[in-house]
Amino acid sequence: MNTFGYHLRLTTFGESHGSAIGGVLDGLPAGLDIDLDLLRREMQRRRPGQSALTTPRDEQDEVEILSGVFEGKSLGTPIGLIIRNTDHRPHDYEAMKLVHRPGHADFVYESKYGIRDYRGGGRSSARETAVRVAAGALSRMLLNSKGISIQAFVSAVKDVHVPLPYTALDLSLTELSPVRCPHPASAERMVQVIEQAREAKDSVGGIITCVAKGVPAGLGDPVFGKLNARLADAMVSINAVKGFEMGDGFSSTLRQGSENNDSADTNHDGGITGGISNGKDIWFRIGFKPVSTIGKAQTTTNIQGEEVILEATGRHDPCVLPRAVPIVEAMAALVIADALLSPGYTAHLK
Repeated sequence: MNTFGYHLRLTTFGESHGSAIGGVLDGLPAGLDIDLDLLRREMQRRRPGQSALTTPRDEQDEVEILSGVFEGKSLGTPIGLIIRNTDHRPHDYEAMKLVHRPGHADFVYESKYGIRDYRGGGRSSARETAVRVAAGALSRMLLNSKGISIQAFVSAVKDVHVPLPYTALDLSLTELSPVRCPHPASAERMVQVIEQAREAKDSVGGIITCVAKGVPAGLGDPVFGKLNARLADAMVSINAVKGFEMGDGFSSTLRQGSENNDSADTNHDGGITGGISNGKDIWFRIGFKPVSTIGKAQTTTNIQGEEVILEATGRHDPCVLPRAVPIVEAMAALVIADALLSPGYTAHLK
């Protein structure tokens, strides 16, 4: 499955070390102002090589719009996007040609298709998410016109957690930190943890919190198209994501109903009730595992099933969280924009 969405549909293509990646976004309404500066800004937030905490792969991630836009406005037709891979080094992965990397999709991909692109994971690589960020930027343009904003930030790296709820944070500080955490003291400690992991040829995971403000009540469906289910689907489709928690999530299981039911000043449900947005902030958390490709020697198997020792080469992030923030925002934007374009919701507005 290479297509995401119902009414706003994104289809992506390409491999990590192929000549290009790209996609087609279909369903964006006609007449929308296309803000190329916003598009470039979002791509720069995700691109590799942006700080000492990320992979040194140097991709500028310039997006070429092939169709669907004329004189600065959307035409209502499919928008074709392409991003050239300019710093791809397939030779870095020759040593992994016959080896299944631990924690990666190598073995299962081969089991499913009988073949795999071993150059950085091919289609399974997080490189594909650059297209999602481009499409998410276009979706943001629709949301911005409706007064809807989306802000994600790193709320934990390994055992370093931001000690405050998002409502007590100044989210405008997020981009001032290389780790994209709006709590300065926590951000400093997070940077230290990531640098220590990199020096040890290891990696660390953590948590991203995402908040959508200005979302009107009435988005989503009460059964199979629940808005929280769509968000969960979107977030778990991101590479390295292992957990999704809506609102207070698992901590709500420790309360009684009288404590957990939302009031005017509480938002335990995360802005979605019965699968439909209730007009409050939509907020959720996503758990990312540590990056699987590390420089430390690891035991794995080759394609013959024999045990071998792998010391991975190539260019990799010691922690994906800083670059995953715009990916989370992009997927949230795609989901909420898709729900806005639902015939059931737009018929209600009329």
